[in-house]
Amino acid sequence: MPSREIALLTNPTSGRGKGAKVRDRALPRLRAAGLDVRDLQGRDAAESRDLARQCVADGVDALVICGGDGMVHLAVQALADTGTPLGILPAGTGNDVARYFDIPRKDPDAAVDRIVAGHLRVVDLARSGFQYFVTVLAAGFDAVVNERANRMTWPRGQMRYNIATLAELRVFEPLPYTLQLDDRQVQLEAMLVSVGNGPSFGGGLRIAEGAVLDDGLLDVVVIKPITKPDLVRTYPKLFKGTHIHHPQYEHHLVRSVTVAAPGIVSYADGERFGPLPLTVECAPGALTVLA
Repeated sequence: MPSREIALLTNPTSGRGKGAKVRDRALPRLRAAGLDVRDLQGRDAAESRDLARQCVADGVDALVICGGDGMVHLAVQALADTGTPLGILPAGTGNDVARYFDIPRKDPDAAVDRIVAGHLRVVDLARSGFQYFVTVLAAGFDAVVNERANRMTWPRGQMRYNIATLAELRVFEPLPYTLQLDDRQVQLEAMLVSVGNGPSFGGGLRIAEGAVLDDGLLDVVVIKPITKPDLVRTYPKLFKGTHIHHPQYEHHLVRSVTVAAPGIVSYADGERFGPLPLTVECAPGALTVLA
């Protein structure tokens, strides 16, 4: 019986160089398990996308990424609706997608064992035009924080987002939104609007608490205007999902949503996604994951 062929696509700079270290540990273990491994690394994001698409076109048995949510995002653009499984060796800062599937984030050997075992799970993706995302679309205060954090070179990790949050709090004001929630239009002011395929983003911020990966629906979360001190008090609750009890919190389950607001560039899977307005729809069963 021929061995399974997988492509291992690495972002060596993920997690301040953790990506290269995880790959170097994982590669011999994968090969020792009898897998035929293509060891790949793009010079930049564009080349990595091309490598991912070529591997899928070649018919590899799985595309395994070694990196964080940004690498997952890149891979998903090639994998969506193909049936080719995604494998994840977490090596990023947030690793929210790995959290979704309970993939060990601090034990590369255990993560490799998940790849070798070959168990599959089929889940939904969110789609806007020809772009897909796995986690959450940030389209308000959270997007502005992402924009600032990505311009910062210090500090690293979650603390960078915490500092960016505090910096934006000084100047941010509620925005006027128009939301098309399936066949219902809503106009309101809000601090943020997020569209969740999964529950969390940003390293465990559970903004779309309760989101289910295979229900064929998107979770639209609205935080209506609150005071800045109240926002500071609410922020830590995002890590536990208890912000859902705030009186200014709204939650809508939809198959499709259009989000419009002035001056916002949205983020998804921690990556720049596109300026508003955007229409996002659920793509049921579009991704297969080794989990």
